[in-house]
Amino acid sequence: MEAHLDPPQALADAVESVLEAWLVRCVERTAQRQWGACPPDLLEVARVAAGEATGEVSGQLRALLATDVDEQRTNPLGVLRAAVRCPTRVLAAAGVPPLRRDPFAEEAFPDDCYDLSPATWADVDPSLHEPGIIWGAWKAKVVLDRRRSEGRR
Repeated sequence: MEAHLDPPQALADAVESVLEAWLVRCVERTAQRQWGACPPDLLEVARVAAGEATGEVSGQLRALLATDVDEQRTNPLGVLRAAVRCPTRVLAAAGVPPLRRDPFAEEAFPDDCYDLSPATWADVDPSLHEPGIIWGAWKAKVVLDRRRSEGRR
């Protein structure tokens, strides 16, 4: 993360740098798990779909991070969890069978039949751990400072 960037900008930049590769990896790893290999043609379809989805997801993430912290109704990982619809469509269209999931995953992410939703930043890419933690701490400080200035705790 570059020191001169504010945490929301740094997080958005970091996610953008790994987003397309992560979406492709979702397809590749799931196909390997279910079929033992990922056919080259499926990998190419995944690359095209990920390339198309990256701009939309990046835009959603940047819009969220530009929203005042008190107005945010989701978080950046929520944006990435929603982004798994891209690899899910690719996998389903290719006939890759859904994974067996635990009851919590089925309830929490009913549309994620391939269990792709990230639980942590590192699930997307290890390089996101630090900017994700820094952004979370920054957001908490902003909220805490506001509440204190309002006389609330």
